[in-house]
Amino acid sequence: MSEALLSVRDLRVGFVTEGGLLQAVDGISFDLAAGEVLAIVGESGSGKSVTAQTMLGLTRSTNARIEGWASYRGTELLEADDAAIRDIRGERIAMVFQDPMTSFNPVYRIGAQIGEAIRAHRRDVSKDEARERAVELLDAVGIPGAERRVDSYPHELSGGMRQRAMIAMALALDPEVLIADEPTTALDVTVQAQILRLLERLNRERGLATILITHDLGVVAETADRVLVMYAGRVVEQGTLDEIFYDPQHPYTWGLLGSLTRLDRERPERLPQIEGTPPSLLDLPPGCSFRPRCPHEFEKCSELPGLEARLPEAPGRRDRCWLDPADKRERRQ
Repeated sequence: MSEALLSVRDLRVGFVTEGGLLQAVDGISFDLAAGEVLAIVGESGSGKSVTAQTMLGLTRSTNARIEGWASYRGTELLEADDAAIRDIRGERIAMVFQDPMTSFNPVYRIGAQIGEAIRAHRRDVSKDEARERAVELLDAVGIPGAERRVDSYPHELSGGMRQRAMIAMALALDPEVLIADEPTTALDVTVQAQILRLLERLNRERGLATILITHDLGVVAETADRVLVMYAGRVVEQGTLDEIFYDPQHPYTWGLLGSLTRLDRERPERLPQIEGTPPSLLDLPPGCSFRPRCPHEFEKCSELPGLEARLPEAPGRRDRCWLDPADKRERRQ
């Protein structure tokens, strides 16, 4: 892999609540290079969005407890003051938020909001120039009639077009890193495919380093280079896309893959699912966090496994499961 644009080491994010310390992220590490797509996958509440927002300074508050290290091109992000992080946010690292309907201001036109983001960083750009740039961006992300749509309000656009407009705003300042947080949520399958193809094209044409956050492994099947699988604030498995899909090592990953409907197999009586619910981050079970839901639990699971390379032939491949690799393959079948 080429030199990393973004590096994160042992990131921990907790929030002090009335019930105690809620550890939302517990020791995540990764590197991201230009032109690479890193997928962070897991159920709601696993810490995916908090990880991304913390790098942009969006989780800073009096009750937040942030530890670890995150760097963009040598600039430390977690210790940077508010002015420094504002210069990086949007300009160098941009984010596409989960729900564009609530991320856009409903009483301002789309073009005005994109233009405001541009002029906040480029003071020498006039309103007319910012509007022209907004039209170019809307056209670049595939919105038809961009000259007309630039003056639309968010509610006048369909869900897919709002998502494209949100991507256009994220690209307004030509960032090097793009974080897409659940970019296909609540969209129909056809529009999902269009948005994913758009992200893939932008990544290829602009050399963007992309973080794709999702709960659906099917979404990343054709777009990601590497995958981090998160559960209860921790990474439970990481590897290349092919490694995760063709030789998954953690029972939680098996469950995520098994919950995908397969068109090449006989229709099941009911859709597969992972039994149980994710644990409360205020009261995690001792040992492996997935233990209460895992059908393969055994005595050693009461101890917390480390994120380690357990396959001699794949030193970059890591997982958090005490099962022997040969035993995993047998049980997975």
